[in-house]
Amino acid sequence: MINPADLPDDIDALKALLLASEGRNLRKQDRIDRLEKLLTDFKRALFGAKSEKVNPEQYELALEDIETAMATIHAEDEAIDPPKSKPAPRKSNRGHLPKHLPRVEEIIEPEDTQCSCGAMRHIIGEDTSERLDIIPAQFRVIVTRRPKYACRSCEAGIVQAPAKLRLIEGGMPTEATVASVIVSKYADHLPLYRQSQIYARQGVDLDRSTLASWVGKAAYELRPVYDCLLANLKQSSKLFMDETTAPVLEPGRGKTKTGYFWALARDDRPWLGDAPPGVAFTYAPGRGGKYADDILQGFSGILQVDGYAGYNRLLKRAAQDVQLAYCWAHARRKLYDVAKASAAPIAQEGLKQIAALYRIEADIKGQSSDARLAARIERTKPKLKIFESWLAQSRTRVSAKSPTGEALKYIDKYWNGLNLFLTDGRVEIDNNPVERTIRPIALSRKNALFAGHEAGAQNWAMLASLIETCKLNAVEPHGYISGILTAIVNGHKQSDIEDLLPWGFKA
Repeated sequence: MINPADLPDDIDALKALLLASEGRNLRKQDRIDRLEKLLTDFKRALFGAKSEKVNPEQYELALEDIETAMATIHAEDEAIDPPKSKPAPRKSNRGHLPKHLPRVEEIIEPEDTQCSCGAMRHIIGEDTSERLDIIPAQFRVIVTRRPKYACRSCEAGIVQAPAKLRLIEGGMPTEATVASVIVSKYADHLPLYRQSQIYARQGVDLDRSTLASWVGKAAYELRPVYDCLLANLKQSSKLFMDETTAPVLEPGRGKTKTGYFWALARDDRPWLGDAPPGVAFTYAPGRGGKYADDILQGFSGILQVDGYAGYNRLLKRAAQDVQLAYCWAHARRKLYDVAKASAAPIAQEGLKQIAALYRIEADIKGQSSDARLAARIERTKPKLKIFESWLAQSRTRVSAKSPTGEALKYIDKYWNGLNLFLTDGRVEIDNNPVERTIRPIALSRKNALFAGHEAGAQNWAMLASLIETCKLNAVEPHGYISGILTAIVNGHKQSDIEDLLPWGFKA
């Protein structure tokens, strides 16, 4: 209830107050709408008709993705509109900490135990809390004791050290525990319900929804780091891009719809570039070129891709600030498929000429971009001149609709983009660096079959981005995720968010 006496008399100040209040109400209504939709989808996934063709365990994956998305929105809600009073403890099962787990005690003493009267305070009691901590392959319990000190000589009050901040307020997991859950799910491809089963064998009873709420809270806190990673990549002038399918369950229908994970990657190591490698995945409900265009807003330079026609939309930008470099591995694959299916002398010859190009690339890998460019002009360019003549002659010898003709047509169609690596030593001969970053996504998809919800798929993309970027930079994912969660909980400044990127973070 607003006290009229607290309102400003100035008209402009009143307008600003009204606009701010209206903005908060709109954001709150948006969160309510998103939660209502997630709740509807949750009920459909839980109680709706299930197709007999779908493995029942897959519904566990659907529920955990929806629950994670709901927890992310709740975290956003609490960050924007913090509760004015201490929230009541949740009734959901948070598990218990078995007696047999080892305890590591931590005592937090006040900075000063001397009373204002000059006497030393003595302990009259303490607050004790327990949180579940995980060392890989070992559980333990962190016991935090905060002694209370009072003075025998006077009644000047009680002194006690403040409790440490936590990622899960009032919850039992340490940041390392939450990091372990995230790494197990997104790096080791272990769904939450299976992790719950593993914990139960140790006597730690944590249900899937509890783990999902932990991951959702972490996903909300880690979102700025992911946004910073994506923005950092787009500052480069040479990137890779690829996409892979991301089946997403349609709650209540027992079927999946096809979404896509788009991968934007940087790897300058083959030409000794200074920028650290990284990859950012983005979920989109389709494969249209507009999604690639949206993801690449703010990027200008060379983009190395496969032959998917959707990328042509980037060439229609008014600024014409993107060049497409194409992939010789895809060209080679077209000829390989023909040669594998039948005796095809033309395809065999094409493969032999492409192999010669790859031998040159192997020789110059790890050299500077200028050295690579000079070698390509001297050694590769003459071979491509011969290849171009061979390509034109071969196309006249076969039907355009035959498998060989289709393979040759593909190479001819993308010829200019396939030759772009002759003009810039930073360009690779193929798109393999980004395809390697997508393989773990494909492995998770093989284990999980599909994501449980679009919001869950985006969380999947975001957390996988940080983990795969860790791998590219030889950073241990668990230590990294645990470290940045701890830094965020302890108030790491938003202005220094780049310090939390995998290649720059120091615990």
